Amino acid sequence: SLHANLAQRGVASVPVLGQLPGRKSWKPSTQYSVTGLSPHTSIHGLTPATATGTWSTAQCHVPGAGSLPFPHYRPVIIILTTDTSSASEDEGSLRRQGRISSTPFQSHSNVEPWLNRVIQGSSTSSSASSTSSHPGGKPAAASNTNHSAPPDVTTGLVEYLHHERPQVASVRGVPRGYSSSILETADGVPVNSRVSSKIQQLLNTLKRPKRPPLKEFFVDDFEELLEVQQPDPNQPKPEGNQVNVLKGEPLGVVTNWPPSLLAALQRWGTTQSKAPCLTALDTTGKAVYTLTYGKLWSRSLKLAYTLLNKLTTKNEPLLKPGDRVALVFPNSDPVMFMVAFYGCLLAELIPVPIEVPLTRKDAGSQQIGFLLGSCGVTLALTTDACQKGLPKAQTGEVVTFKGWPRLMWFVIDGKHLAKPAKDWHPQVRDASAEIAYIEYKTSKEGSTVGITVSHASMLAHCHALTQACGYSEAETLTNVLDFKREAGLWHGVLTSVMNRMHVISIPYALMKVNPLSWIQKVCSYKARVAVVKSRDMHWSLLAQRDQRDVSLSSLRMLIVADGANPWSISSCDAFLNVFQSRGLRPEVICPCASSSEALTVAIRRPSELGGPPPGKAVLSMNCLSFGVIRVDTEEKLSVLTVQDVGQIMPGASMCVVKVDGTPYLCKADEVGEICVNSGATGTAYFGLLGITKNVFEAIPVTAAGIPVSDQPFTRTGLLGFVGPDYLVFVVGKLDGLMTVSGRRHNADDVVATALAVEPMKFVYRGRIAVFSVPVLHDDRIVLVAEQRPDASEEDSFQWMSRVLQAIDSIHQVGVYCLALVPANTLPKAPLGGIHISETKQRFLEGALHPCNVLMCPHTCVTNLPKPRQKQPDVGPASMIVGNLVAGKRIAQASGRDVSQLEDNDQARKFLYLADVLQWRAQTTPDHPLFLLLNSKGTVASTASCIQLHKRAERVAVALMEKGRLNVGDHVALVYPPGVDLIATFYGCLYAGCVPITVRPPHPQNLATTLPTVKMIVEVSKSACILTTQAIMKLLRSKEAAAAVDIKTWPTILDTDDMPKKKLASVFRPTSPDMLAYLDFSVSTTGILAGVKMSHAATSALCRSIKLQCELYPSRQIAICLDPYCGLGFALWCLCSIYSGHQSILVPPLELESNVSLWLSAVSQYKVRVTFCSYSVMEICTKGLGTQTDVLRGVNLSCVRTCMVVAEERPRISLTQSFSKLFKDLGLSARAVSTTFGCRVNVAICLQGTAGPDPTTVYVDMRALRHDRYSLCYSINPSMSILPGVKVIIAHTETKGPLGDSHLGEIWVSSPHNATGYYTVYGEEALHADHFTARLSFGDTQTLWARTGYLGFLRRTELTDASGERHDALYVVGSLDETLELRGMRYHPIDIETSVIRAHKSIAECAVFTWTNLLVVVVELEGSEQEALDLVALVTNVVLEEHYLIVGVVVIVDPGVIPINSRGEKQRMHLRDGFLADQLDPIYVAYNM
Repeated sequence: SLHANLAQRGVASVPVLGQLPGRKSWKPSTQYSVTGLSPHTSIHGLTPATATGTWSTAQCHVPGAGSLPFPHYRPVIIILTTDTSSASEDEGSLRRQGRISSTPFQSHSNVEPWLNRVIQGSSTSSSASSTSSHPGGKPAAASNTNHSAPPDVTTGLVEYLHHERPQVASVRGVPRGYSSSILETADGVPVNSRVSSKIQQLLNTLKRPKRPPLKEFFVDDFEELLEVQQPDPNQPKPEGNQVNVLKGEPLGVVTNWPPSLLAALQRWGTTQSKAPCLTALDTTGKAVYTLTYGKLWSRSLKLAYTLLNKLTTKNEPLLKPGDRVALVFPNSDPVMFMVAFYGCLLAELIPVPIEVPLTRKDAGSQQIGFLLGSCGVTLALTTDACQKGLPKAQTGEVVTFKGWPRLMWFVIDGKHLAKPAKDWHPQVRDASAEIAYIEYKTSKEGSTVGITVSHASMLAHCHALTQACGYSEAETLTNVLDFKREAGLWHGVLTSVMNRMHVISIPYALMKVNPLSWIQKVCSYKARVAVVKSRDMHWSLLAQRDQRDVSLSSLRMLIVADGANPWSISSCDAFLNVFQSRGLRPEVICPCASSSEALTVAIRRPSELGGPPPGKAVLSMNCLSFGVIRVDTEEKLSVLTVQDVGQIMPGASMCVVKVDGTPYLCKADEVGEICVNSGATGTAYFGLLGITKNVFEAIPVTAAGIPVSDQPFTRTGLLGFVGPDYLVFVVGKLDGLMTVSGRRHNADDVVATALAVEPMKFVYRGRIAVFSVPVLHDDRIVLVAEQRPDASEEDSFQWMSRVLQAIDSIHQVGVYCLALVPANTLPKAPLGGIHISETKQRFLEGALHPCNVLMCPHTCVTNLPKPRQKQPDVGPASMIVGNLVAGKRIAQASGRDVSQLEDNDQARKFLYLADVLQWRAQTTPDHPLFLLLNSKGTVASTASCIQLHKRAERVAVALMEKGRLNVGDHVALVYPPGVDLIATFYGCLYAGCVPITVRPPHPQNLATTLPTVKMIVEVSKSACILTTQAIMKLLRSKEAAAAVDIKTWPTILDTDDMPKKKLASVFRPTSPDMLAYLDFSVSTTGILAGVKMSHAATSALCRSIKLQCELYPSRQIAICLDPYCGLGFALWCLCSIYSGHQSILVPPLELESNVSLWLSAVSQYKVRVTFCSYSVMEICTKGLGTQTDVLRGVNLSCVRTCMVVAEERPRISLTQSFSKLFKDLGLSARAVSTTFGCRVNVAICLQGTAGPDPTTVYVDMRALRHDRYSLCYSINPSMSILPGVKVIIAHTETKGPLGDSHLGEIWVSSPHNATGYYTVYGEEALHADHFTARLSFGDTQTLWARTGYLGFLRRTELTDASGERHDALYVVGSLDETLELRGMRYHPIDIETSVIRAHKSIAECAVFTWTNLLVVVVELEGSEQEALDLVALVTNVVLEEHYLIVGVVVIVDPGVIPINSRGEKQRMHLRDGFLADQLDPIYVAYNM
């Protein structure tokens, strides 16, 4: 065997790509072109590409191929070609010019060494890939011994196809990430392989430009790829040396330092019981209570004893050591909180301090509930006053908040606590690694996690803070921060007790009333230290004018807890400016940096504690966005000025690591995440092992990958760098990081910029939220601010545009959406501030309710795919050759051949419908043809064959005698749906007149409906109007005169009481091609068009419908359609006469007063075939979905086909929900189907009774834009083509026939095509070729009618009646409706479907274009405050799903989008209304 032969020479036999039977095919990353050469062939020219059907030429000439020694092998030549316009750049496709040398295959000996050499050259690389991916490939050790250098693998490589399947060892697949240089066979033998330098060379030339496709064989394969932002080659890069780990000063040894925090409390509580521990203030600033150390100790003991011994369930103690307990205390009650906290510690319980939930819907409250649940909390401690204020259920118990576990609430006021027994003493243990408390933290995404802090960490942190801040015993400290968490807890509750300090706690409520209160307390208590946030300094500046006599000279430290925030420096500087004259020394201001995970990271030491002088850095904002530090000058606007946050904490080590991926150490001039290793950090996220490992156990490594320490570091979430004097600078937080097109921006910086734009005038200073939302594969910046109630819309828009400009010029980044909301409506964080993640959630859910919105997608969405380029010079022939070469058949299909069908019906003998009616009146006079139902479901009128004939005769007499009409005159029939309409239609035919059915004007809405009637009468040149007396009065009424000129009506005859006169003779047309009737209708684009139907076409139409639906005189069908045009008219007025079946007529208008009328009738008459429109289906689905009681006794199991008559893409979601809804009433899932017709041919497709079921395909919307379809996404059901109808898919511009997979215009040829437009109102010349089009190429003889609809044909697996495979037609949409945007064709319905899904309050939607802008009109079914929520959601969804930027979003009331009688949206009328400013919108948003 050849395989063995090659194997002996050390050559791997490579299986042919995708050719071996029963193997998984190997999809190469390379795109190959394969040409098969069988013996005795030589091929010139074509190399079919396996990839996406692109054609390339390569000259291959193989002389004497027949003399090959292996007659049953087909050599396959693999050519790596360049002409692959389809090979997309990002797939790493190999492109090399394919050249095949014409090596003669004269004899075996000539072939062998060359073959071997060629395969040899490639075996080094391809044996690896083929063996690893083929379970059956045979690995062989490649040897390069007795051969010259391997030839250029790009020239050609030959391999053989082997027909039998060789028995070979199986090979294990190579796991991902495993080195591909060593492969193992199942026997464990390694296979060595190295990538040849040639292949490497090939890979290096990947970035070749695409060649345009050859003109001769054109296959359009444009791929819509989102642009990937390429890094700017000139962007700044870090150049410094790698920064090593920084070590803080060692922790000092303190004599008599307590072994734990509780030991300190016990010492002070027993030896210094009178010493003040904490003073609480009320909202007036009066001290209400001072807790002494003695009281704190005794009350904590009482609480610990009560918790452990007095709380029981079923005689079991409720709590055991190590259980978690929630602490729910208001910010105004630090005393009770402190007792609860230390009481829990003494009882060895773990306190979890949380906010007081005020309502069931607090921002973030659900997440807090999740935290409590995951911590297994069952008990909550609170105060009497707080418990009284919580929302209660009817039982009087506290309600269970949304997402919270069931909690028992225990009030810890004195009267509820028991005195400890004499023999009970708590164990005051030394600090251990056990959890002391859990602090909550809300992440950027809004999830809440609990950070565990051990007793040892808590003690070490107190020690480090004491040393860094130089705390001494009995100092006084003023605390403005929240004492439940972070710096407020660390300084004001823990470290203060360690050092027996006296804390003055300033409640948030007092700060709101009197922002100066903290300064006054510092002054009156001669406090040595104050702990504040920059906000508190800012507030006090605004109020300082009232206070002349305060002094801050007692302060030795003013700790700024959020000193790491970029705007803290301005507060610090401004505060110093004002208060330096009142005793504040500059060195007192001590910013610090901290994070919930790492506790305090760094703090500036006052100079008496030996700290270096403070530092300030002025950095280039642009460089920072690339993570690089470059010093700039302060004059520029685009700089960030930051202050240092001092030096690292005592006893800690610190390093700066890269933000993403492996924690490599940063360079000196690079921004990274600060990591800390210290005994004083948090230890874990409670219960979350995965992210704990990531954050609390990071191992920083050097550039060489060597760990910098054997100790794990904690990631702080702070971004910064180390400056001169080992000072730490923080430039942002990981939580506020927004990465837009590869550049990093900090939310706080953007807020600071927005605040600098005339801040105090329109928006509240602290009430701005900035966050990013992912749209179209990138972060987009959203800025939300609360505007002041007195701001006018003009003012706020001016402010918004200034903010946009400021952010653009300073940060060089676009803002995607800027929204202003009314004052006090943003979700609040516990102590003021905005709950960012909740705000973001509301924005994405459409629940933010802004009052002003400015979206700028045009400027900031830069990664849209390139617009599609049209190929101007590609003719129809190249397209079709491209398709034929690609093996695609021409898209053509037809219904059953009418001439072949057996049809023994007598009606065939008659060419004219008038003859059929006379014949039926003679042979079956009393056979009932029509039953008309009224809204009550009772029969309003009937007509048998003879009754109809006689009424028609009377009408004909009246036309001739009263109307004095001649043969060929046009007559307008203005009737409500009913038997009169049918009788007058045949009366016209009897008299030789041409009838036009016209919908009567709506009495309540004459102004809009009457002009249409007038227009049809005028355009059709009607000589007479036939109508009822009531409508006749209406046409001549005063109200009518206001809408149209009533003097110009032609003769109006009413047919209510006509004399019984016999007609002398019925008119006989001279030829079947004579005009029978005119069919007028308004298209969705608002064009009024009348088509001419000849007698021949009319009979052919009836015959096709009869054959497809198997209609006979014994059948009954129910019709719930309008009888004025299209298929509705044909079914209502023509088909019963031709086929003799009985039609039950249900006027759709009657459904407005009785929704169940149609379905009840179908059930009552046990109808097998029924027709309806989409609007009828929608009325039933919406109206009956909620009130099923109306349908008692309705049974739809009799229905075999229920057909929706439409001239649009099938509305699959509606038909599906209809089927599902009425399934329980016996409606078969297979029954519902859609028909398709249009102006040129009213019935192209109808689902027959015997034909195959409709099939549904999922089509990729992106392909549709390129006039192709690929099966995957949006849904289209197929339709069966009527007998006698031929359909072809033609290119919209070249008019050439298209291949199977292409989307094109549906052209139709059939005996019942209309013969032409009577007039297209306004556009005569344009449409001349609609009825007599010829293909530009191929079959150029047949005359086709162009439907104006895009669609495609596809062979299904089903067979039709003749046993042939069924060709199904899929309609995609009207060509007139499509939107040309970015060089592609979009279908409005696709965009509208996406938009309707975007928010629950969008009832309906319509889109159109205006000056190249996409306009989206949405109907809001909800409160008007939701209107502006929709703007961003609509813009997002259209970007994500269609790669289009919405130009204008118009929010209107329900019912504004006009719908025609067929239930189709009239987008062009809507566009006219929009341009004429007649929509009365709730809001119009122009996206910038």
